[in-house]
Amino acid sequence: MTGEDVRYDVDGGIATVTIDRPAVRNAFREATVAELNEVLARADADDDVYAIVLTGSEGGFCAGADVGEMPDWSGMGETAYGEFLSSVQAVVEKLRTNPTPTIAAVGGPAVGAGCDFALACDVRTAGPDALFSEGFVSVGLVPGDGGAWLLPRLIGEGPARELLLTGRDVDAERAADLGLVAEVVADPLAEAHSIAEEIRDKPRLAVRRTKALLSEQGSFADHCESAIAYQWECVTDPEHEEAVAAFRERRDPDYDRPTE
Repeated sequence: MTGEDVRYDVDGGIATVTIDRPAVRNAFREATVAELNEVLARADADDDVYAIVLTGSEGGFCAGADVGEMPDWSGMGETAYGEFLSSVQAVVEKLRTNPTPTIAAVGGPAVGAGCDFALACDVRTAGPDALFSEGFVSVGLVPGDGGAWLLPRLIGEGPARELLLTGRDVDAERAADLGLVAEVVADPLAEAHSIAEEIRDKPRLAVRRTKALLSEQGSFADHCESAIAYQWECVTDPEHEEAVAAFRERRDPDYDRPTE
């Protein structure tokens, strides 16, 4: 499926979601956000999709909001602005909490809400030209899309406070040093697909329930309670039985996975 602003492709059990506005470094407008929400919901509901890769066209990612395409929010009132911001937050929420694992392939600027899209993904790959920026304070705004909640949990409170309060950019090498990305690679999209394939080839229920545990916000006791319920689901899952049998027989497990 190809929309005006977002491309959506499924191949081999992996959905690739591409923000396709290269003329503005894949900055988003209202239509982009609507399409992202639509395709992410579609991917998560598709039983043939085991992982989602989010990227930008021409090797980029998302340079934040396209100010040239946005209405004058100050003249429209708080309600209208809140509705739009909620739609952006919904993209972040889907990436972070929908059961299907998400991988961000960042080859260029990930700025503002574009940065938050990357932070919300379960895994991030970065190319040499990747740049992460929570630069909201530099334009007189707060991180309105979840960045001030996500960043401290990924890199620690001290470094996150520095970046959020100064609006400093983070290049690929520092992102790796901070643990924001595992390593800097020549082709982040290829690396993202490699990780997605690795996830695809694991027992699906175990992967999805592991992500659910990572996303929970309750107490440790609540977490352990959920772990018991999820583990019982997995214990009775046929793919668990196949995984154990394959381990004992020293062979690769035989799951029903799409390869094309």
